[in-house]
Amino acid sequence: MSAKQVLDGPALLQKIRRISFQIFENNFEEKEIIIAGIVGQGFALAEIICKHLHEISSIQAKAVSITLNKDVPYESPVQFDTDLSALENKVVIIVDDVLNTGRTFSYSLAPFLSIPVKKLQVAVLIDRNYRKFPIAADYIGYALSTTLSEHVEVVISDPAKCGVYLR
Repeated sequence: MSAKQVLDGPALLQKIRRISFQIFENNFEEKEIIIAGIVGQGFALAEIICKHLHEISSIQAKAVSITLNKDVPYESPVQFDTDLSALENKVVIIVDDVLNTGRTFSYSLAPFLSIPVKKLQVAVLIDRNYRKFPIAADYIGYALSTTLSEHVEVVISDPAKCGVYLR
C-alpha cells in the first residue's frame, strides 16, 4: 500500500511551531521546563520544540529522552537520559509523534508518580483518537481521523522526507 502524504514538511514544522507557542503561553511564568520526548520521533519533536522555545521566550527548555519498549512497555522499565531528581518541581511536558490508544503515554507517565512535579502535560503532533487508556493531550498539532487498520508515520528527523504519511 502506498503512502499518502497528509502534511508536508513546511506544514509539519508550522504545527510544531504552533505547539511551541501554546506551551509558552501556558507556561510563560516558568524559568525552566522539561520537554520529555519518547525515544524516536517523539524525542526529535522535543528537540525542535526546545529550539522554538529558545527562539520565542526566555524559558530554559531542556529536552530529555524517555526510552521504553512501545510494543510491550510493561516488560521493561521506563528510562530517562537524565536523573529523575532533575525533573522534580518542574513543569514536564511529555511529547510523542502520534497519540493513538494512549498506551505508550500511560506507561511513560508511570515514573512521574514517584517524584514531585509542578505540572505534567502531554503534547502530540498527531491525535488519532482511538483511546484505550485515559490520556488526553494538552497540545495537539493535528487531529486525524483514520481507520484502525491505517498506520500514521511521522518523519521529522529526515529533512528530505519530512512530513506525515498515512499508510
